[in-house]
Amino acid sequence: MSRLSVALATLLVCCQMHGRAQSKPAPPCGMDPFPAWPVTGNPPLVKSWSKSELGRDWKPPACTGWTEPGFSTLVTTAARFHHTSAAPGLLRRIGAISELAGMRYWSTTHQDWRTLITRASALTARQSASRRPDFSPAEIETGGVEYFEQVDNLAGQATWKMHIAEASASRIVFGVENTGTVRYLLVPVLHPGDAQSVYFLDRESDDVWRFYSMVRTGKNANRLITGNEASSINRAVAFYRSLCGIPTAQEPPAAR
Repeated sequence: MSRLSVALATLLVCCQMHGRAQSKPAPPCGMDPFPAWPVTGNPPLVKSWSKSELGRDWKPPACTGWTEPGFSTLVTTAARFHHTSAAPGLLRRIGAISELAGMRYWSTTHQDWRTLITRASALTARQSASRRPDFSPAEIETGGVEYFEQVDNLAGQATWKMHIAEASASRIVFGVENTGTVRYLLVPVLHPGDAQSVYFLDRESDDVWRFYSMVRTGKNANRLITGNEASSINRAVAFYRSLCGIPTAQEPPAAR
C-alpha cells in the first residue's frame, strides 16, 4: 500500500472514531456541546435519543448532576436566542414560576395546541401548602434549592425542586426534578427523581445567549408518560420557548 493510501486510510479511521466519540449527548461543560448550537435565528436543534444509540445503562455526563444511569426518554435541545437583558433578566424568568401557567405545546395525539401547565406556584418549602410569590433574581442567584408545584395535563399536580448550580453574568446552570411520586388516574407514573432536566445558559454577546438542555425520564418510569417521542420533544421545546421569551404556541411545532 502506498504512503498516500495509508495516510487516507488513517484519516478515514480517525474521522470515524471522531464521529463515534461525538455520537452521545454532551452538554457545554468545558467543551463545545453535542449536538452543537445552531446559528442564531434558526430553530432549536432538538433530538430524542434511543437506547439503541446510547445503551440501556447510559451514564449521564458528570456536570448534569445526575447519578442514576439509563433513561426511558432523553431529549436534548440546543439553541441560540436573542436576549438584550443581562443575566438578571433570565434569572427573573427562571424564578417566575407562576408564569409557567398557560404554557402551550403541540399535542401530536390531538393535532392541536394544548395547555401543558394549568397552574404553578413557588413554595416556601417542600410542602405544597406553603405557596409564596415568585422567586426574585436576588434569591436564586445565590444558588441552593428552591421548591415549586405545578399542575400539567399529563402528570397532574406535583412538587418539584430547582437547584441553581451556577449564576454569573455570563453563565447560568440549573436543574429541576420531581420530589414525590406522580400518579395518573391513581397509577404511579413517576417516582421521586424520575423526571429530570438540566439547563445551561451561556452568554455569547451583548444580545445573544446559548441554550442547551437535557430532559429525561428514568428507566423505570411508566410508559403511560414515556411512550410518545414526539410529545417529549414538543414539551422540551415548550420550556425552551417559555424561558427564552418566545410564544410557546408559535408555528411550526418541533414535531407533528
